[in-house]
Amino acid sequence: MTTWTNWSGLEQATPRRTLVPTGTDAVVAAVREARDSGSRVKMTGTGHSFTGIAAPEEVLLRPEGMRGILAVDRDAMTVTALAGTQLKVLNAELARLGLTLHNMGDIAEQTLAGATSTGTHGTGGVTAGLAAQIVGLELVTGTGEVLRADATQNPDVLAVARLGLGALGILTTLTFAVEPLFLLEASERPAGWDEGVAGFDELIEANHHCDMYWFPHTDRMLLKTNNRLDADLSAAEPLGRAREWLDDRFLSNTVFGALHGVTNRVPAIVPRLNQVTSRMLSARSYSDVAHRVFTTERSVVFREMEYAVPREAGMRALTEARKVIEASDWRITFPVEIRYARPDDVPLSTAFGRETVYLAFHTHHAVDHTAYFREVEAVMRHHDGRPHWGKLHTRTADDLAAAYPLFGDVTALRDRLDPDRLFTNTYLRRVLGD
Repeated sequence: MTTWTNWSGLEQATPRRTLVPTGTDAVVAAVREARDSGSRVKMTGTGHSFTGIAAPEEVLLRPEGMRGILAVDRDAMTVTALAGTQLKVLNAELARLGLTLHNMGDIAEQTLAGATSTGTHGTGGVTAGLAAQIVGLELVTGTGEVLRADATQNPDVLAVARLGLGALGILTTLTFAVEPLFLLEASERPAGWDEGVAGFDELIEANHHCDMYWFPHTDRMLLKTNNRLDADLSAAEPLGRAREWLDDRFLSNTVFGALHGVTNRVPAIVPRLNQVTSRMLSARSYSDVAHRVFTTERSVVFREMEYAVPREAGMRALTEARKVIEASDWRITFPVEIRYARPDDVPLSTAFGRETVYLAFHTHHAVDHTAYFREVEAVMRHHDGRPHWGKLHTRTADDLAAAYPLFGDVTALRDRLDPDRLFTNTYLRRVLGD
């Protein structure tokens, strides 16, 4: 038996059987066999969810055999890919074709199915979420049926299954709306807490994409904006290799990871260290094709909780979270990340039906996160927050139903597509019910 472990090391499972399907027919065969034997089956991704959403309880299907682009439709401006394709592979292949997604999150290690099914999102743009960019899909239901969904066939399934938590079926292909490849100009600069909080709404309105990072135990922030350039791709002015290596690889990963080895042993130095490092931040700007600006590498292993609160409550929730941190004896080394999303129409999207501010809280993987996340989660819940499905939270179906107006539609579709609960696990029983 092989033990499955997620990236953060928080979740483990030992499935009785592991398979690597190489196409839809193989997935159908695995699902039907699991149904006949009364087993549960899960297709995992790369394990980048912090929750147990992908944890396989009995039969594990690995994604390695389900990768690659299947079709490019330049008239419809869509691209169809196998669901086990990693985002970084899709991004690179799209760029080679002169195409790109509209928006994306800040890492690209996940599979397409894993990223979309958990609600991965970026910041700003016309839409922030990956799932909202899906215009078609194919999945294998709990009865072994191959179901295709788009705007004309099974649109009700498309609406829900593009962010279905892995509870409705096993996704085999996904079709995304794409755009011509474009350049983004990235600008970063340090700022004070008061400037960041007071100016966040203006930052949103003045830029295509923006986010902020607050360094706990300080009054310092980093403001980041990404704006589309109306320019030929040859006009890109990317970071030089030396600067990219120094800033984004060596300092952000190697040095940051080494510092955690010290702060984990001597947490009392964290406030002073945050003060020093946040004041070392300097402004920089560069331009490059979209995915090279949106996404970055992350090699330091951490734990994360992220909540989506209504835009009008965003800065109040952040300010109250800061008060909770400052009233505690916690020593928080990771900055708090603040992002923004326009409303979308994906039923289980954290941005469903409302403008949204995302607040993300992190700890190093070797640090106990429970008290920090528990107390901050209470603040987020007070402000009608919705938890990211792939990040740590304590919510259950009983209270999540009230947070999502179409929650009942989701559970009804689950009853229809997976009546025997082949795809369930401990996490899904908690957030969706039995």
